Amino acid sequence: MAAVLAWLALAGCSPHAPAAQAGKPEVALLTSLPIVFSEQFTLDAPANPLRQALEQEVRLVPVDGPEQLGPGQQLLAIQPQALTAERLVALDRWVRDGGRLVLLADPRLEWESSRSLGDKFRPPFEFPDTGLLAHWGLTLAAGEEGPAPARIGGTAVTVVSPGVFTARGQDCRVADGGLVATCRLGKGQAIVVADADWVLAGNGALDPGEAAKGYPALIGYLRLR
Repeated sequence: MAAVLAWLALAGCSPHAPAAQAGKPEVALLTSLPIVFSEQFTLDAPANPLRQALEQEVRLVPVDGPEQLGPGQQLLAIQPQALTAERLVALDRWVRDGGRLVLLADPRLEWESSRSLGDKFRPPFEFPDTGLLAHWGLTLAAGEEGPAPARIGGTAVTVVSPGVFTARGQDCRVADGGLVATCRLGKGQAIVVADADWVLAGNGALDPGEAAKGYPALIGYLRLR
């Protein structure tokens, strides 16, 4: 609920924003990172460059959990906080009923939060997988530490301490050197990337120019139908 209320406050300060977003496809956003609003929930912080790039193409709608998703909707989840067992079941059901998920699941997030350890709003250092990936037949392992060149969705990017996927069964296939897994689940689809830092600027992640190289690939995943 905090994410939704903060987004409404920001939207209220920009009366022309709804008109600018009209006609764009809607994408729900579930994240622990300060993409829509700053870590301090202030209204005077500079706009996040990833948010700006995404909103050129889609209309972002922050959500706190799968219970806020509609049938066939798109969800972009970037290093979300741990979900309860009930919410994990609901998310899996939503995907299998036709939902489309793009999930950035980082086993070693290098982007540094200003929040103290133990703060419930601090982004998790490690993607808090409590069984969802295994349920889909995926195993996420930590890879080599530090920045490295990579290709994601055919785009040259820089990843930072990424993970590596392996898949079992028929639901998921792994590509891009283990960085990306695409899963066909019932009527829906999940695209999972084993890094989040590749689109995050500053705070120990990438400089803005390097992060921006990843935006087209991420937006491309959201365009897929």
